[in-house]
Order: sequence, then structure tokens, then C-alpha cells
Amino acid sequence: MNTTFSRTLLATSTLFISATSIAGGFQVNEHSATGLGRAFAGEAVIADNASVLSRNAAAMTMFDSTSISMGLTMVKPDVSVKDTHYNQLQMNTIIPKLSSSTVNDTNDVAGTEFVPNLYIIQPLNEQWAVGFASYSNFGTGTEFNDDYEASIFGGKTEVKSANIGFSLAYKINDKWSFGAGVDVIYGIGNLYRDLDYKQCNAFGNKCEINKAKALDISATGIGIGGNVGVVYQVNERNRFGLSYKYSPEVEAEGDVDYLENHLNGITSDSVYLPLPDIAEFSGYHLLTDKVAIHYSYQWIGWSAFDSVDINDVNSDQRISVKEYNWKNSYHIAVGTTYYLNKKWILRAGYMFDKTPVDEITSISIPDSDRQWFSTGFTYNWSNQTSVDFGFTYLIGEDVEVSEVQDLHKPGLVPNPSLTATTHANAVLAAIQLSHSF
Repeated sequence: MNTTFSRTLLATSTLFISATSIAGGFQVNEHSATGLGRAFAGEAVIADNASVLSRNAAAMTMFDSTSISMGLTMVKPDVSVKDTHYNQLQMNTIIPKLSSSTVNDTNDVAGTEFVPNLYIIQPLNEQWAVGFASYSNFGTGTEFNDDYEASIFGGKTEVKSANIGFSLAYKINDKWSFGAGVDVIYGIGNLYRDLDYKQCNAFGNKCEINKAKALDISATGIGIGGNVGVVYQVNERNRFGLSYKYSPEVEAEGDVDYLENHLNGITSDSVYLPLPDIAEFSGYHLLTDKVAIHYSYQWIGWSAFDSVDINDVNSDQRISVKEYNWKNSYHIAVGTTYYLNKKWILRAGYMFDKTPVDEITSISIPDSDRQWFSTGFTYNWSNQTSVDFGFTYLIGEDVEVSEVQDLHKPGLVPNPSLTATTHANAVLAAIQLSHSF
């Protein structure tokens, strides 16, 4: 896409790109500080600032003046890989075999990241509103040290994305509002793996460790998605929201270097990354003048993420680089808001986040069921300006990983394998500035 539009989009998107996944799979939930403070409970309908645009375009009709929100979320993961047993490929002049060893524990595979966002809502009249959003829905990043002993399973795994959205909403009456939008998703993929093996003499009593580049992908691409949403307002104290996001498969073009391609005379220049659709239902209820409760159920269609593929330029066929075969997942969030006075709003929430990982597990994208414990507050600087803070402590579970690298040489070379235990916790903190004109 060598156009003025694509170059402008690239320049804008890189400011709002994310490589940190804390939700299930590699979904990024960190769209606002207000949402983080309530574990994103009720996020598709509360509409306390313009960040609601990331979840439900229909909620734009609840604004009667131009509104802007911008924020930044810090994500500090604590990811560990321990109790690792590695069956390494051992080559000699007789028969290749596997050599078992224990790999040192590591907890330095995911670094601190910062996830930005920006939202603008512009009412056109009492019925119509338009909006612009820039945030991230997907991203993951793990990188093992160069001396990690099982480099065929570790290496570098990085997926970054930016979502640039343009939306339109229409208010039918005092009860119903509808919205829809177009999402331009810019993605970056970087994958690197070394095939490490022991090269031994014929007797197997003298060996040295060798490495060969097994996979090296650096690619970028743009996909077009979309979203629709509806808001039903029962009365001033009770309302519901429902939204659906369509996510495309992103074809990223760039440098694709795959060991098997060299062995079979194949040339590749693209990698395919399937992304899941997302549906969300939210409710908000103001019980008293000071206390509200809210909740959300979000469904994520992770069954679309069955494998990461590359292309064969000559045959126009796809080759699987890594199988995942994830299943559809969900999260459930509940929260409460306390309107202390005109200056201060307090909030808290809890989320249970179900992992999409099924039978095929991996140390490169460590994932488990997660629990979110969140709190936050808003300080209304004036009638038009507010500052929000959110904080979450996320707790994961131990996952027993069993991983096999298929070398596609049946009967000739045995496949390296690994067993390990992964665990991921995280601390998230966010700040946000909102203003209405």
C-alpha cells in the first residue's frame, strides 16, 4: 500500500502501537484509565468519557459536546518459565537422536511496556455523532536471552498492532441508539527462532552445541475491520450496551526466512496472522445518587487463531510455521462506582479472564486463566476537565507446557520437545486526561 494514506496511517499508528498482552491470548484490554480502575466492567455503556468509543460506537450519542480523552497505561509483567526439561536434537555420524537436559529457570522474558490511547467524539446535532479512536486491540511480546538453552522454543515473539477507528452514531429516540465504524488495523510481526543441536562424534562422547537460524520473520501489514453497536437506555439510571467487532486476518509482507524453505527451495515474503472477532454486552445501574454497579461479558473468537502461516510464492500455497488451535474464550467483569462528591469519583472491579489456550501450549506465548483486581478514581479538575487513575493487580496460574517442534523429517530426524511450567502475573497502572468543549 504505497499511498499517501498508508504512509500517513503508518506515522500515526506507530504512536499508538502496543506489544503487551495481558488479557487472554494476545488481546490488549488496556484502552483507558477509567476502564482499568473498574476492571473494564460496564465498559460498553458507561460512557463517562470519550474512551467508550473503543468498545461501543453507539454510546457517542450520550455526549452533548465535543469530548476528547487521551491516556497511557504502564504494563509491568512478571513472566516465569521454570522446571524445564528439554529433549535436544543430537547429531552424529550414525543416527540422530534426542539428548535430555534440564534448562535453567528464567523470569526475564517480558519487559515493561506503555500502551497509549486517544479518543475524540464530536456530536453533529441531537441525533448524529462522529468519532475518532486510536488504540490497540492486540499485541504480545516475549524475548528469551540469547543463551537460553532451548532456543528453538524461546527466541523472540513480537506482535504489535494499532487500531485507527472512524465511527458514526445515530440516536433513534430516547431509548435506542445505534453506531458503526471502520477499523484500520496496522500490524507488525517479528518472530525469531534458532535450531540448537548437539554435534557429536560417532561414539557420542564428545559434543559441541551448534545453532542454525530456523525462523526469522520481520513483516508489516494493514487489515480492515469494522464494528457495530447498540445502546438501550431504560431510564436515566439504567442502560445496556451491546457491540460486535469484526477483526480481519492481517497479511503482513516483509522478510521471511524459514529453514524449511531453504531445504525445499521455497520462497516466502508474507506471514498471515488471523485475529478474533469480539462481542461484548454491558450493563450499568445507578442504585442511589452515589452508588452504581456495572458488569460486562465479553466473548472473543480465538478459534480463528489456529496457526501462523507463511506463503509459498511459487505455488501460492500457505505453509504453517506454528500450530496453536486456540478455542473461543471470554471474560466476565463486575464493578462499582461511588460518586463521592462533585470533585471525586471512586471505582473498583473484578474480572475473570478465560484463556483461549487448549491442548497446544507454548512458552513463547505463556497464557492461563487470569484474575483482575482493580481500583481507580477520577478527579474533576473543573466541569470540563477530569484526570483519571487506574490500577490493577493481575494474577495468573501455573500452566504445564508440553511442546514439540515438528522438523517435518519423518523417520529421519527426531523432533525436539520440551516440558515446562509457565506463570504470568502483572501490575498495570494508567493515567488519563479528559476534556469537553
